[in-house]
Amino acid sequence: MAIKLRLALGGSKKRPYYSIVAADARAPRDGRYIEKIGSYNPLLPKDNDNRVQLNTERVQHWLSVGAQPTDRVLRFLDEAGLAKRPARNNPNKAEPGAKAKERAEERAEKERMKAEAEAEAAAAEAEAPAEEAPAEEAPAEEAPAEEAPAEEASAEEAAAEEEKAE
Repeated sequence: MAIKLRLALGGSKKRPYYSIVAADARAPRDGRYIEKIGSYNPLLPKDNDNRVQLNTERVQHWLSVGAQPTDRVLRFLDEAGLAKRPARNNPNKAEPGAKAKERAEERAEKERMKAEAEAEAAAAEAEAPAEEAPAEEAPAEEAPAEEAPAEEASAEEAAAEEEKAE
């Protein structure tokens, strides 16, 4: 018979309270257990002494018999100094999945194509205005010349009006 040291959920709705128990591995989570060896109240602050309570003598007995603690219970036992929890290292934890990588590659490809199209358009605009620039400057020079006779005409009209007024 495989013995597990695990949490058994108790308490009421939205108010969890766990018993730390030694139970047969095949028994249901909240079902029959062999012995209650502690308690865990997650609603208390982490620095509170009553958050995790263990009967250290019974925990040591069950560990000597070969009981296997679950990960959460092993954390509690490590804090109490009753068992050593090895540090875990999962370097792939933060790495995105295969589909996310494909989407990122597609997005990068679209951005690269867009940047290339913009660069080509900018290059085409840089070449075209260089040829059209003198043509644009010529009408700009002619426009002030056309305005000058208009000013002269308005000045002549003003002089003619003055003469009529006299």
